[in-house]
Amino acid sequence: MGLSGAALVGSVFLFLRTDVSSLRAPTAPKSAGVKLLLDGPYGARFAGELAASRQGYFSTRIEVLAQTEDPDFVQTIAGQHAIGVTSGQKFLLASWRGVPVTAFAASFLDTSVAVFTLEASGLRRPADLVSKRVGYRRASEGDVVFDAMMAQLGLPRSQITKVPGRDSFEALRAGEVDAVITAIDEQPDPSSSAFVKLNVIKPQDYGIHVPGLVYFASNGLVHEQPSLIADVLQGLIRGWQFAYADYARSVPVLAGAGPTRLSPERLKFELQQQRPLVLPMGGRIGDYDESRWRTLRDILIFAKLGEEDVPLAQTVNYQFVRDVYRRSPDLAAPGAWSAEK
Repeated sequence: MGLSGAALVGSVFLFLRTDVSSLRAPTAPKSAGVKLLLDGPYGARFAGELAASRQGYFSTRIEVLAQTEDPDFVQTIAGQHAIGVTSGQKFLLASWRGVPVTAFAASFLDTSVAVFTLEASGLRRPADLVSKRVGYRRASEGDVVFDAMMAQLGLPRSQITKVPGRDSFEALRAGEVDAVITAIDEQPDPSSSAFVKLNVIKPQDYGIHVPGLVYFASNGLVHEQPSLIADVLQGLIRGWQFAYADYARSVPVLAGAGPTRLSPERLKFELQQQRPLVLPMGGRIGDYDESRWRTLRDILIFAKLGEEDVPLAQTVNYQFVRDVYRRSPDLAAPGAWSAEK
């Protein structure tokens, strides 16, 4: 009877343990997915994101979506607990307003903004623009970067006529302005009927270095799922490597990445124009340094667009990039970046 009683007690104990363990057993996580939103239409400037998605470089289910014409893009990312890519300027101004977001890597390590003039005009340097008409968009990244460049060079901005809303190449060709401030991927390519030979004045050549496009996420996502951020960053780096390793392979993939097929010729031209921004000489994909952020902070304050209510140390994270390259040193291998490609 003693043995029978012990067996009975043991059976009950095992039953209870099984029951409790089944309640505590972790359930398989649902594949909820995370959104990666692009601040603009599908195209070459988001080639790394599109390639990573199409080639399966994300280890987590990531939904890449274009979010065009959203004036509150950074706030949208914070509200949706998502990841986004936008200009460093738009990100920093939003974070100063208290939007809870953190930047974790760069897409374009430098600004894509440049000043364009007609080659026949002979306007080739910032000093040549004094007393000339320059087309621009108010409070845009180009407007801010241009003013900072001219101020750094000690050139009289008061002697330059800035024409708002005339930042197109059509306005330049029509003679409405002598120069335009716009992104390098906006210029017409040689195969276009609108092509005209241009001079390009790049702010980087005159000491103005600021983050171009940056990857960022809601603070909640960064704090709660840091491993996801790291996995996404690794996928983005591989995506950019794929985009530039061989145009014959990458361009067809990227051309079909959006809802409507993109022009392969135009894609290749834009990729070639922006390549130094994705990987400047001696740099690594996605990497940025504090000096660029400090410069951006200073010129935004100089332009009276905002004040640093939230310190850079609280809004910009450098550790994700460092950790990803430390864990996967092959990501920094130069093999995919030969000049011929």
